[in-house]
Amino acid sequence: MKILIVDDEQAILDVLAYALKRGHYEVILARDGATALQLNRAESPDLLILDLMLPVLDGLEVFKQVRQERDVPIIMLTALDGEIDRVVGLELGADDYMVKPFSVRELMARVKNVLRRRHPAQESPPHDGLRLDADRREAVLSSKLLDLTTLEFELLHVLYANRGHVFSREKLLEVVWGYDYLGDLRVVDAAVKRLRQKLATVSPDADLITTIRGIGYKLSE
Repeated sequence: MKILIVDDEQAILDVLAYALKRGHYEVILARDGATALQLNRAESPDLLILDLMLPVLDGLEVFKQVRQERDVPIIMLTALDGEIDRVVGLELGADDYMVKPFSVRELMARVKNVLRRRHPAQESPPHDGLRLDADRREAVLSSKLLDLTTLEFELLHVLYANRGHVFSREKLLEVVWGYDYLGDLRVVDAAVKRLRQKLATVSPDADLITTIRGIGYKLSE
């Protein structure tokens, strides 16, 4: 899922971008309303987190123009704690509304809920019996529970949620280990190797993770 964050405060952009990337979302950033409209058209994000107080074009004008172009879920942010502001935001059709300062954990929960409402989960047939439960952080292969570390589960979850998509080592390092991680790319290869070994222990014939030479890895569709 791709999320566009629109806010003129760099600190908020940094904090939200970090949290969302850790949550395996692709993140796009804009610091003014005009840039937000351009990125919305060019990138077609799945969700906007939109501040009301923006330079160039204010958040309400951005909201109106975005909704004229496409029906994308929007969570609105504001430093104004007035009832009128809430009503205006929600009557326009905002999917949710938060007042600064806010809890990043709460915002992450709201992001998840909004996306779940707009994009109900459609369970795909498991590949060779592989099934993941993100809430319980459990992975089951051929009806057997896999004994995975937190990192291994995160790695498998990213590949599983994007079956068929090829991830470079750099991208996996960013979304699983964190964009501020400064370690060697070989840590990705080592983690994939351990994950493959654990999958093979449960189901020796299941060749789930494919290496794309010179690029990275993908989970077979």
